[in-house]
Amino acid sequence: MLEKQIEHTVCEYARSRDVLAYKFTSPNRMAVPDRLFILPSGKMFFCEFKRTGAKPTEPQEREHHRLRQHNVNVFVIDTIDEGKRMIDTMLATC
Repeated sequence: MLEKQIEHTVCEYARSRDVLAYKFTSPNRMAVPDRLFILPSGKMFFCEFKRTGAKPTEPQEREHHRLRQHNVNVFVIDTIDEGKRMIDTMLATC
């Protein structure tokens, strides 16, 4: 399945659960994750969407690692079911 289809469906699911889903870009930093999700509790996390079976690039992996070193949750999602589980899991932890 294409990345944009997965991203769209997961973001719609997130919104149905009252989770904000912002497209994230950083003009001065490449390889940042695709989306910033904000839970009703204020907790935030990033998600990198990939087409089914695809993996992050090396620059993306480095950026994910940098974020994780600062205790930021970063997910890499390549299926709709994984994306929905991510949303449900994060909602359950807040």
